[in-house]
Amino acid sequence: MRCRTWLAATALLASLTAPHAAVVDAAPEAAQATQAAQTAQSAQRQIAIEAYGDSTTLGISCSEGHCGPQAQNAVAYLQDELQMHHGKRVLVANYGVGGTTATQLRDGTGNRRARPTAGLPWRERLAASSAQIVLINYGINEVMQNQTPEQFYAAQTALVETARALGKEPVLETSNPMPDSRLNARLATMVAMTRRVAAEQRVPLVDQFAYISSLPDWKALMSDGAHPKPGLYRLKAEQDFQVVEPLVRRLLDGTL
Repeated sequence: MRCRTWLAATALLASLTAPHAAVVDAAPEAAQATQAAQTAQSAQRQIAIEAYGDSTTLGISCSEGHCGPQAQNAVAYLQDELQMHHGKRVLVANYGVGGTTATQLRDGTGNRRARPTAGLPWRERLAASSAQIVLINYGINEVMQNQTPEQFYAAQTALVETARALGKEPVLETSNPMPDSRLNARLATMVAMTRRVAAEQRVPLVDQFAYISSLPDWKALMSDGAHPKPGLYRLKAEQDFQVVEPLVRRLLDGTL
């Protein structure tokens, strides 16, 4: 009688523990499958970045009295650096247009011949864009066209707020300094507005003005009164990379 009771208890215990054992055995397999799916999804994810700005974004440089866009510009260097770390799935498009301002980008009144969408207002233009990150770099032409710091502040605020509303990650960038001390003093007031917008809107900032101004003999790295030489464009790209790469990594990881 005792033997039968013991056998029944053993069978009952086996029936109770068997399902749990199956779950425990399956758990590592499920976790591995989930991790593999997440890795595959990250590998397939594409990151599009668009850089908007003036001729220093476009990449104009001057030599022997001739100025023109150079293949060795900050946007191209930035894409090279990002692709070295994350492969060809990261693309950076250059939408810099010489002579333009943040107000023109906002209103769609810049050089219409520069790009098919260059004549569209910012909201409409960005709504049609697949970019997840947008870089915004202005300030020099605001000085040259005698805009006020308040006008610049309003334009940059609108650009950032619109980008955010459309699900983009805006990154602000201050202008590189200008060798002419009088113009550079006026540019510093525009730079202050960019820093203010970045702080108020809590968006990443690449402070090129502060970085380049701290370099010894930085004026020797300029090709004229506003445009860097290719070597300085590379240095600018390194500063861009420090701010943009963490955003790219988070987008690829699905944490942004």
